[in-house]
Amino acid sequence: MASPFSLDNKVAIVTGSSRGIGRSIAEHCAALGAKVVVSSRNAEPCEEVAAGIKKNGGEATVIPCNISRKNEVEALVAGTVKQYGGVDIMVCNAAVNPYYGPLGGISDEQFDKIMASNIKSNLWLCNLSIPSMVDRGGGSVVIISSIGGIRGTEVIGAYGISKAADFALARNLACEWGPKNVRVNCVAPGLVKTDFAKALWENKEAVARRNAVTPLRRIGEPDEIGGIAAFLAGPAASFITGQIIVADGGVTIA
Repeated sequence: MASPFSLDNKVAIVTGSSRGIGRSIAEHCAALGAKVVVSSRNAEPCEEVAAGIKKNGGEATVIPCNISRKNEVEALVAGTVKQYGGVDIMVCNAAVNPYYGPLGGISDEQFDKIMASNIKSNLWLCNLSIPSMVDRGGGSVVIISSIGGIRGTEVIGAYGISKAADFALARNLACEWGPKNVRVNCVAPGLVKTDFAKALWENKEAVARRNAVTPLRRIGEPDEIGGIAAFLAGPAASFITGQIIVADGGVTIA
């Protein structure tokens, strides 16, 4: 019996994969056999990730992309198809949060940037990559969302709104593309020790309070999310679509 977790001969694009959760996803997919396109705004840190994957026997290439620019998103998918012949896995991981504070203080520019980068760009990525998946007999989209889309917050409300919208985006795309054997799911991490969330976990008192009400009594690490995304991308998750996989140490159930 072939491993249900194998991604052999699959082609995966992972946005925002130069560091943190995205890097872990790229490394996990490569370790399971996928040919991985490492992508973020700047090529240099992506090259470091790709070099590490190659050193460990995997296959990776770099295509820089600022997800807020449609022409760059188009170039990312087109470049992947040109190099590898198609796309089997799209991981929409890149996101922004330029504002930290109550919603009453957010500017229109900041709000629009969050919605465009965290929702609209994911739709671009899906609309551009899914037809290739269909041509190849099916595929998987994994959107990295957040428990911010489930819970209210006093400081990252707009970000949470965008992440809740990603849940709806996944459900609707799952309905639209399920008949063509394309699955679309979300991962909703809790607080994870990444540069992106540094403003949250650097506050030791706040983390202590969070840990006290989290069943696992700690925050997460990027590799604890990378494996979930790789699982959703492969055959072991072949009957899962339109779902939200929460990975938060239990904080939302306590």
